[in-house]
Amino acid sequence: MPTEIRFAAFVREITVQQNRFSYNNITPKVWHDADGNEIPYSAPPIRLRPIDAYRLIGPYVHVRFIEQVRAVVPLALYLMLFQLFVLHQQVADAWVITGGLIAVILGLMFFMEGLKVGLMPFGEALGTILPAKAHLHLVLVIAFVLGIGVTFAEPAIGALKTAGQIVEVESAPYLYALLNDWAEALVLGVGIGVGAAAILGTLRFLYGWSLKPLIYLTLIPTIGLTLYILTDAELAKTLGLAWDCGAVTTGPVTVPLVLALGIGIAAAAGKGQSSLSGFGIVTLASLFPIIGVQVLAIALSLVTSPQEIIATAAHAASAAAPPAWHAQTPWREILAGLRAIVPLVLFLFLVMRLVLRERIQHPGSIAYGITLAVLGMIVFNLGLSYGLAKLGGQAGGLVPASFTDIAEVADAPLYDLAVGLAIAIAFAWLLGLGATLAEPALHALGLTVENLTNGAFRKATLMWAVALGVAFGLALGVAKIVFAFSLAWLLLPGYALAVVMTHFSSEEFVNIAWDSAGVTTGPVTVPLVLAMGLGFGDALGAIEGFGILSMASICPILSVMIAGLWIRWKVWRKRRRYDAAMHVAPPQGETT
Repeated sequence: MPTEIRFAAFVREITVQQNRFSYNNITPKVWHDADGNEIPYSAPPIRLRPIDAYRLIGPYVHVRFIEQVRAVVPLALYLMLFQLFVLHQQVADAWVITGGLIAVILGLMFFMEGLKVGLMPFGEALGTILPAKAHLHLVLVIAFVLGIGVTFAEPAIGALKTAGQIVEVESAPYLYALLNDWAEALVLGVGIGVGAAAILGTLRFLYGWSLKPLIYLTLIPTIGLTLYILTDAELAKTLGLAWDCGAVTTGPVTVPLVLALGIGIAAAAGKGQSSLSGFGIVTLASLFPIIGVQVLAIALSLVTSPQEIIATAAHAASAAAPPAWHAQTPWREILAGLRAIVPLVLFLFLVMRLVLRERIQHPGSIAYGITLAVLGMIVFNLGLSYGLAKLGGQAGGLVPASFTDIAEVADAPLYDLAVGLAIAIAFAWLLGLGATLAEPALHALGLTVENLTNGAFRKATLMWAVALGVAFGLALGVAKIVFAFSLAWLLLPGYALAVVMTHFSSEEFVNIAWDSAGVTTGPVTVPLVLAMGLGFGDALGAIEGFGILSMASICPILSVMIAGLWIRWKVWRKRRRYDAAMHVAPPQGETT
């Protein structure tokens, strides 16, 4: 009788290369000394040929490298091809930008692996051990300091400092001061906002609070401070920066570490069994930094005037000395990488040893991960300066040539006004759509949401809702720069509509919608979009080019809640039809 086998098993057997060995052949022989005692076996050191090392390390590196290539290369190709074929302009410093993009890919690969191996075990251990050995007040203090530390370690936070070099002090004195003289205070203000969000998020996990009231209570001071800032014409120029900072913070460091701590605390208290335990932290970590930057801008306006800022900048420019060694490449990027990672690691280590009195498990792996994280941050900073920032700024600076006259393009405008404006808006729309659909975190969120909603909210529905929201957000942000109207005309109605929709949405969809905006602002998208917006604004002579990221945050919230309400209506209609069918009167002559 012929033997029947599955085709998949047949393919597996003929493609897998394997050799069979007898266990006795690979077991060392037992030797005895003259007295008949067994001599302990000492294994010789393992010696690997270069080809053996490659076969072991190759698959490990390949998966992580390809993951970052998929995040960086499509966006870079889109910008370059758009510049070549639509704007008919060569890519300046193409080789420098290419080298910078390679550095971004390698830096992110090292950093993300170091984050998983070296930093995440700290966060998980803190979340598990801390509630059992410390009082709640100490737990909240540690969560607050951790929120500050992870902000400095965010890769995209360096994009804010790079942006300060583009702003002109005469056009926006307060904005210039925040991004230059007060740059460290700006990051600290964002960090304090994240720390406050970590405290509130931890308490929410612990006590099972609904996210809706927290959103309302957080938006009240945020909108109130926005209205106050709008009363001062110079202070209003900082509004785009403040709202953009909310998108910068929710990156690959902040969310996993703070989330691990919060969920661990809730689980230790027996409150972490809800399927929605992990949602909400991204929302709070996006809103609180906005308040922090707004308060910092108001404080700046109270201690100095625009005239004093302009005079100080002019004096500094006239007496400018050659930059110190630590302010030059590559030392600047090296020191920035060390300052981002090392203080956070020291804080986590001191908490583990002095507060919890716990030994560090697997110190070799932790040290390996931390080394990778530092190396990755340094390489990423170099790539940010020479790759992402340069490419985004160049593309953003040339797109306006499609509809207006700019000095960098000889034949500008390249198209009629209506066609050129449509091209500029479509450029931003397609960038937002493609960047979001390629975001790995969105795929993970889509699978999670589909499982939590038992298939009612499908992964594809969420991904397209978020991607379309980001696409329209970037398009509106570019329109704000082109037509030079206040960002408040978009933000205030947008968040007012979001509050109304939050009221009518169920808790599940509120959690999903408000968190979905955070997954779109990754370490690649933020610097690229930020540089593009600033380059766009600089080419058009706009005062500032901030605000695009903030629109890319509110629009996905609206689009996902619209999708959620639509799904909820479909479920309600199906149930209504089922109930109606169950109560239909039977035909004559039949009984029920």
